[in-house]
Amino acid sequence: MRRTMRPYPPRRSRAMSLVVSMRPRQWLKNLIVVTAPLAAGVLAEPHVLWRVLVAVVAFTLVSAAVYLTNDVCDAEEDRRHPLKSMRPIAAGEVTPRLALLAAAILAGLGIATGTWLDVRLGLTLVIYAALQVSYALWLKHMAVIDLAVVASGFLLRAVGGGVAVDVALSQWFLLVAAFGSLFMVAGKRYSEMHSLGSAAGTRRSLSLYSESYLRFVWGLAAGVTITAYSLWAFEISPGTGIPWQAISIAPFVLALLRYAVDIDRGLAGEPEDIVLRDHVLQAIGLVWLATFALGVAT
Repeated sequence: MRRTMRPYPPRRSRAMSLVVSMRPRQWLKNLIVVTAPLAAGVLAEPHVLWRVLVAVVAFTLVSAAVYLTNDVCDAEEDRRHPLKSMRPIAAGEVTPRLALLAAAILAGLGIATGTWLDVRLGLTLVIYAALQVSYALWLKHMAVIDLAVVASGFLLRAVGGGVAVDVALSQWFLLVAAFGSLFMVAGKRYSEMHSLGSAAGTRRSLSLYSESYLRFVWGLAAGVTITAYSLWAFEISPGTGIPWQAISIAPFVLALLRYAVDIDRGLAGEPEDIVLRDHVLQAIGLVWLATFALGVAT
């Protein structure tokens, strides 16, 4: 019996491979820039919305540069990973030289765009890029520090949105952003370890932790996030009328609990995939957004 050979899929063009290396799916994270203006109730103002969009573009450019740099640094480890081995740089479709050149151009454009909008946003982008590149080079091998640096990427996006439109950042808002980020990062690591099993050695940072420790971290981070959000919601709720911000605590907690289900099942390796795939989480998120927006508008 003659064996039928299946053809290999065609290789991507160099330009497409370069775009894939910038991880367009993960650009969804840059929408965190919207959170501070939304919480302040000024997002609907045309000049504010325009500034927020520019800030999102600036973070997208710099984060794309970070992903390219990270993939160059992780190419050897990625080649031993069952899925990451298909990343263009690990697969040899994009050379490290081209990736680093593109990263330098993108980072320069992003920082220049942010600085043009507001010097403080430009500084925030510089700090973000410096921390993330340091992580790719050596900080990812330091226990706890690696979790903090990855979480800082989410936090700096939230801070960037605040400085872009010149709104005051509540201490409770910053705590929610910081520990909410830590919750997602620890959950990401836990999911990677849970799903990879014996293949966890493909990411050296996973060897720094045990599943029980990561459970402790994301459980602790979830508790602090819920506490800080509740205090923030009570602080900004009006003294009269329907306290929509306080009511929003319920869907907020449900969203974290739903996300924790995905973490526990080992499905939270890429947070943006959960947001795009989990329709129940999307529905809870819309309920939270509606209740919080009603509180801001009334």
